Amino acid sequence: MSLPLLRTRIPGPRSRSLARQLHQVESRNVTFVSDRWPIFWQRARGANVWDADGNRYLDLTAGFGVVSIGHTNPRVAAAIRNRTRTLLHAMGDVHPNELKLQLARELVALTFGRWCCRPAAPSGRGVRARGLQDYARVLFANTGAEAVEAALKTAAIHTGKPGIIAFGGAYHGLTYGALAATSREFFRAPFIEQLGSFVSRVPYGIIPEPVPYCGAVLVEPIQGRGGMVVPPDDFLPKLRHFCDEHGMLLILDEVYTGFCRTGRWFACEHWGVAPDLICVGKALGGGLPISACIGKALVMDSWPESKGEAIHTSTFLGNPLACAAALASIAEMKRLRLWERAAKLGTHIQKRLPARGKGLMLGLEVGDATTLCERLLQRGIIAIPEGERGEVLGLTPPLTISQHELDFCLDAIEELLR
Repeated sequence: MSLPLLRTRIPGPRSRSLARQLHQVESRNVTFVSDRWPIFWQRARGANVWDADGNRYLDLTAGFGVVSIGHTNPRVAAAIRNRTRTLLHAMGDVHPNELKLQLARELVALTFGRWCCRPAAPSGRGVRARGLQDYARVLFANTGAEAVEAALKTAAIHTGKPGIIAFGGAYHGLTYGALAATSREFFRAPFIEQLGSFVSRVPYGIIPEPVPYCGAVLVEPIQGRGGMVVPPDDFLPKLRHFCDEHGMLLILDEVYTGFCRTGRWFACEHWGVAPDLICVGKALGGGLPISACIGKALVMDSWPESKGEAIHTSTFLGNPLACAAALASIAEMKRLRLWERAAKLGTHIQKRLPARGKGLMLGLEVGDATTLCERLLQRGIIAIPEGERGEVLGLTPPLTISQHELDFCLDAIEELLR
């Protein structure tokens, strides 16, 4: 196969013009603009992206970890296209659509349906639809941060305690509840006076002491934006024991790590730990925004029964287009056995580079990843920095990337590092 072909200097004239125009009408806080950044995406397929100037790139980010099944996956695109002919929107918490039910059942089967029926089948099969109501409940949302917000509310309702324990280096989103649990001072500082004081924070990888007002522990099994940090092998099992011992809920934020990214359906499965609540998003929708908080039935049933007005909901909850995309995306993960592919390609990367992580959620500590990402862009490779100081090069390509495409990227990284 041919590899990325750059037709003009990066960014090209069209991208530069669009960036200037966007900068005039968008909040200046959002898109970073310089003479070397950004490019404007025009179309994408698989691991390939084409910009507004006709340049082709390989994507080492999977669009922030979203397109694990590849950009514009044909089966997902077909599912969306078919749904656009019949139903674009429903009234999610009043008059829902059937796909919302189908996706809720699929998510319960993939999580607590497997974890409560050991051994968990990697294929996601083997759990009968009958009886799923005994395992878990789903609360849909649109973004990962919203899923975290739903988990925080669930924990407060179930335990009667407002506080949570979170960890240094954590990133849970930028809405106010999630931001309170997010660690990085850069995000928190401008709003510190508006953030609640319900979070008690300890270093990542350390088992905390019990806190009287805290009813839950919120943690990423592998920290993503914190720099692709894998905890000690005994951390999650001990954290599970800590929560059980002190009557606390264990909330796992698997928005980034979920859906085959780390070589398992969910990262917690590397350590054989099942949470009380799990937050998922990103790769769930295959490119469309959808997320969910999934929890044990006993915990989720602490929410009051709806009498016609929900105390936690949103306008686009269970959107039919997003549900159709999510169902097709999960089906593709099963068909392609992407947990196996992620594990195999991750091992291939780690044989060539001293990257940390699991599966295709890897990070390479390079000192100045921001400059490296700019140089990679000139080579036709899209990458982003991670870590508290932008010191880690994130390696989270689509799980469908070919080894040939991956080696092209690794060759460029090795050359630039030399």
